[in-house]
Amino acid sequence: MFARLLLLFTVVPLVELYLLIEVGSMIGGLNTILLVLGTGALGAFLARLEGLRTLGQIQRNLNQGIVPAEEMVDGVIILVAGLLLITPGILTDACGFLMLIPTTRNAFKRWLRRRFDRATANVRIYHQGGPRHF
Repeated sequence: MFARLLLLFTVVPLVELYLLIEVGSMIGGLNTILLVLGTGALGAFLARLEGLRTLGQIQRNLNQGIVPAEEMVDGVIILVAGLLLITPGILTDACGFLMLIPTTRNAFKRWLRRRFDRATANVRIYHQGGPRHF
């Protein structure tokens, strides 16, 4: 886990810095700054729209007595997408935009579900009679 966090907090910023320098050398420093600000603003706007749409779906499901589990996962993914989009960088913006698109968000949810299922496949649940395997 430590290695993953180390990679996340060192490699990702280095890749972002490299990409920003490369893009800046191609389109200029001011244009790169405007690109980062523009994608941040657009991303925040789109995340807000998707978040409000998902919140509306959650409310509709609750009114019908349906547990909005999928929509809650959507909401968390949209929140993460919004955070990625307001983080300066090209790689984080690309990931954030992909998480906002419903089709790619659904693919991401399927990937997360498979990962969660694998992680919980060998979990032991303890009850009064001792360990029980699921």
